Amino acid sequence: MNEYLDLYTTFVRIGCVTFGGGYAMLPILERELVDKKHWTTMDDLRDYFSIGQCTPGIIALNVSTFIGEKKKGVPGALLATTGFLTGPIIIILIIASFLTNFAEQPIVQHAFAGIRVCVCVLIVQAVLRLWKNSVVDGFTLFLYLIIFILNAFPGILPVRVPAAVLVIIAGVVGVLMSMRNRSVKSAAAGGASGNDNSGESDAGEAGRKEAEK
Repeated sequence: MNEYLDLYTTFVRIGCVTFGGGYAMLPILERELVDKKHWTTMDDLRDYFSIGQCTPGIIALNVSTFIGEKKKGVPGALLATTGFLTGPIIIILIIASFLTNFAEQPIVQHAFAGIRVCVCVLIVQAVLRLWKNSVVDGFTLFLYLIIFILNAFPGILPVRVPAAVLVIIAGVVGVLMSMRNRSVKSAAAGGASGNDNSGESDAGEAGRKEAEK
């Protein structure tokens, strides 16, 4: 199959099952893009979700654009975005054209109730996956607790901090911590190298004294 057509049809399928959106889509995107297509890695997918949270629009749609751009540049980004939107637009147009008071019909309300339960399961699954691969030490746990408190209890601050700002703050803190860790490792490596050189010098000096004897 043509790679551009494959890119488009893949995101058409993904867009047709976009119930709940956002992090509820993470397991579906992982299965299609990481496990089946191997177009990205789970680490990159998590990064795309983080960036998509900070940019305007639907997270899953933004992720589709990122994946398309990674595969085929700007044409790929346009195809992936268009493919993702194709299914929902067609479904909405059909519903709007042929059904009146669609949402008020009992069968539809029951269907939505079941879909909401499924979305909750998908979100919990996504949270567990993100937790396992993101909260890996004491620092990340501390950062998680701070961000959670600021987001869940906005009243503790005089003004509400938008979620996008919290994501940016967490990213900056992560970069600073990474730079600090690299500095510590470099210093430790330098110290170990100095000790090795000192040991070699001591050994050489001892050898010379033994030879003189």
